[in-house]
Amino acid sequence: MRGPLGNLMQQAQRMQENLKKAQEEIAKLEVTGSAGGGLVSVTMNGRHEVRRVNVDRKLLQDDPEMAEDLIAAAFNDAANKIASETQSRMSGVAGGMNLPPGFSMPF
Repeated sequence: MRGPLGNLMQQAQRMQENLKKAQEEIAKLEVTGSAGGGLVSVTMNGRHEVRRVNVDRKLLQDDPEMAEDLIAAAFNDAANKIASETQSRMSGVAGGMNLPPGFSMPF
């Protein structure tokens, strides 16, 4: 195909390749969320699979209810970091495509 439609198809194919690459990179990504000044930390990958949880043992003994709150906060911190990285990496995927105003990705 030639002309504007051909160019658009080539751009769409490049974008699809870039999207796949970005998704693979995100899946391999690991982030650590923390709470309570480091008393609790959670390491999560880009697939939102938890790899490690560290909780200060003294916190568990002294204030188990606070430990539970901090664990939840550390999970949320890790999930927010994954979301931020995902948004950052995906924002460049459609770069270079001359999309009409108001046209949003993904389709």
